[in-house]
Amino acid sequence: MGRGCLVRKKAVGAALFGLLMVAGCSSGGGGGSTPSASAPSGKAGGAPSTASPGGDTAAVEAAYRKWKLKPFAAPPAPPAEKPVKAKPGEVPVVSDIPTQEKIVFVTFDDGAEKDPKFVEMMRDLKIPFTMFLTDDIIRGDYGYFKPLQELGNSIENHTLSHPNLRTLGEAAQKNEICTQEKKLGKEYGKAPGLFRPPYGNWNENTRAAAKTCDIRAMVLWRESMQITNMQYQRGDKKLHPGDIILAHFRGPKELKGTSMTEMTANMLRHIQEQGFTVARLEDYV
Repeated sequence: MGRGCLVRKKAVGAALFGLLMVAGCSSGGGGGSTPSASAPSGKAGGAPSTASPGGDTAAVEAAYRKWKLKPFAAPPAPPAEKPVKAKPGEVPVVSDIPTQEKIVFVTFDDGAEKDPKFVEMMRDLKIPFTMFLTDDIIRGDYGYFKPLQELGNSIENHTLSHPNLRTLGEAAQKNEICTQEKKLGKEYGKAPGLFRPPYGNWNENTRAAAKTCDIRAMVLWRESMQITNMQYQRGDKKLHPGDIILAHFRGPKELKGTSMTEMTANMLRHIQEQGFTVARLEDYV
């Protein structure tokens, strides 16, 4: 083949390539084109847009619909410095967290009800919560709480046997708290940093024992969830920013036929109806 033929072939090929490029650019700029499957369709930086049809928002809404709920607003970023601080040599006792954000904190006590539907619910909803567990109540099935822990929810101390600590001396209180620290650390790979006295009953012996057991804070509550309604400590019967809410691992026997998932859904509706969202307690204390 002569040199002239090769030159002509190269020229034709270049012209065809140019036409194809123009066609591709014009179709990409129009409203009727379909984006490449490999192109990022989310916000800047390649993060997926939660507002896109079929994206994260749709999946979240579907998960919440399954439990007859609406999605929560995302909580604010945790503070750079935790607002609960201990005085030198003292374990702080908190019922709420100092904050102006419209957030509350959900906690579940004891561990009596071990409903697999609750694990499914929390896996779907991804609501942060804290568990305060008692060994006498959970020892028959330590494994139930591990999937809940794996979701990012911490397991904290609620004594060995759930006594009224005010009736015990400091040594007995220390045994209740410190021995449970060791048991929970062994079972769940991390010793608790928070402690809730059963019934909310404590005295200075409790605080001294908690300090010996390396507890960083004792956690009480402002509201307690019953079956369909909350009990409020304040006269205005409303949630306040930073409130800690007490619920329990309870089932139909204790809840007059209501399941734990139904009780939890009722609690979440109360929180949402008052304009609050749920944050992680361990980020603040």
